[in-house]
Amino acid sequence: MHDVATPVPHHDGSALYVPEGVPALGDTVPVRVRVPRSAGVRDVWLRTVRDGEPRLAPARLDRSDEHEDWYVAEVLVHNPVTGYRFFLDEGERGYRWLNGREVWDRDVPDAADFRLTVHEGAPAWMRDGVVYQVFPDRFARSAGADGRPLPEWAVPAAWDDEPRGAGPDVGTQYYGGDLAGVEERLDHLVARGGTTLYTTPGFPGRSNHRYDASTFDHVDPLLGGDAAYASLIRAAHARGLRVMGDLTTNHTGAGHEWFARALADPGAPERDFYYWTDGEPGYVGWLEHASLPKLSYGSAELGARMIDGPGSVVGRYLREPFGLDGWRIDVANMTGRFGAEDRTLDVARRLRSTMRGVNPEAALVAEHFHDASGDLAGDGWHANMNYSAFTRPAWTWLSPTHSPVPYLGLPVRTPRRAGPAVVETMREFDAVLPWRVTASQWNMLGSHDTPRLRSIVGSREMVEVAATLLLTYPGTPVVFAGDEVGLTGLNGEHARATMPWDDAGSGHGRWDGATFDLYRALIAVRRGSDALRRGGLRWVHVADDALVYLRATPEERVLVALARAPWGGVTLHPALVGHDGEPERLHGALTLTTYDGGARLEGDGPAVGVWRLH
Repeated sequence: MHDVATPVPHHDGSALYVPEGVPALGDTVPVRVRVPRSAGVRDVWLRTVRDGEPRLAPARLDRSDEHEDWYVAEVLVHNPVTGYRFFLDEGERGYRWLNGREVWDRDVPDAADFRLTVHEGAPAWMRDGVVYQVFPDRFARSAGADGRPLPEWAVPAAWDDEPRGAGPDVGTQYYGGDLAGVEERLDHLVARGGTTLYTTPGFPGRSNHRYDASTFDHVDPLLGGDAAYASLIRAAHARGLRVMGDLTTNHTGAGHEWFARALADPGAPERDFYYWTDGEPGYVGWLEHASLPKLSYGSAELGARMIDGPGSVVGRYLREPFGLDGWRIDVANMTGRFGAEDRTLDVARRLRSTMRGVNPEAALVAEHFHDASGDLAGDGWHANMNYSAFTRPAWTWLSPTHSPVPYLGLPVRTPRRAGPAVVETMREFDAVLPWRVTASQWNMLGSHDTPRLRSIVGSREMVEVAATLLLTYPGTPVVFAGDEVGLTGLNGEHARATMPWDDAGSGHGRWDGATFDLYRALIAVRRGSDALRRGGLRWVHVADDALVYLRATPEERVLVALARAPWGGVTLHPALVGHDGEPERLHGALTLTTYDGGARLEGDGPAVGVWRLH
């Protein structure tokens, strides 16, 4: 007996179900839900909670076809974030609820209700883009790097040396990559199909990662200084690329000029920038690291210098001569939080206000390693580095049994989990966010803080499965430089390998040309499909070893199938695939055979398939 995928009631926040645009308080927004005729639903109601009291309003039948009924109801936007769900009356069989997680045959809390928000979402270029992350010291070295004197902290390394994954000098290995080197290689980003360049910090520090800034007043001379940064951004803009910076609003380095003044003079205004204690070392460090003293946003002066207004650090680099297109904020979840103090959302709002005043199209992305739902529904961060709802569950599905790779933040190796558990995790985390946030989340399969994708999944075939998931899933895909050529690394430090430019096109060495071609092809598919960039998400079939979903806008539908291993295949109901012609293959080798309006998806694997449905 073959598995058969049949439709279930469905709604999401995409344009097929909710009008695009940002509502205002007091607006009435029509929302649509599709219900299979086979479900036996007698009536559909909309449930909201207004002024603390649940309310039900009848939905009206909007249209029908041979397989599905579409209902529409009006949501009164009565709060800045207004939740709603659907009540499905099934007559004598009882009732079910449809919320952001799934359909329930029991009562459930409000936490996963769908959400409408009056807050502006991320700029449109985020949803349409593909981000390329560069760790400057390891990306490309210009000729100008050779003449720069090294600071006392630097431990020189040759370009092809393997990075150390542990030990005292992991933060001080210096390869000499610089901003002019990045500029010289911008054509690589364009050839691969990227739209946005994101670099880790450019401020001077006492490390190769530069998350321990000694000043925010200028760009590190080791990278080429202010002039090199401005030149890079101009060159990127000339190629149609956006550029995101990286900023530590949570802390400075212990060598920062503000901290030096605070230590030297108890009466200095900078004294109020930090938290002081009686115990060693006498101040609060980020995660108890004495090298990273934590900033206190109880200081109005700190706010004025760092986040408030066009003259602040945040504002200055968005303006000429630089012109950044946005900021990624390091450990944003901890910024402004210490003990009984919680100023994080206030800091986020002030950051966005400054950015909106300088450049209304600037993007604000938070780093957050766990559940970020409490920080993302307001008028602060546009989106998050989506470890919880994408990276972590994706790893558990893509990893082999007995993975050698440490799992993110836990003292175990990465577990291998079946498809249902993985999808439940993704849906649970996504359901507690407004769709507008979900659609712009930074989805990653690796970053400068994690093992490399190739080491996580183990083979080029599984890289294709992983990359297809990344580039067809709702949100903004982020690729760490080097993943697209198959670089390896077993932890965040070891993964900061240099780009093997000398191996490009040679057919040997560390550069995997087939993997590069794969990324380029998949990015082209994404950029050529409105459904993959802006469509909703409808899960079609979830098996232990296979995931199948639809991405859809009012004008386009795309079917995605991913298999990590051979599986039983599935027959797709006509309501899921339609009957207006043969599907158009966009990518992959999986077989989709149509019949009588339905389709049969064969169970090969590891393999993928992406089709445009007509």
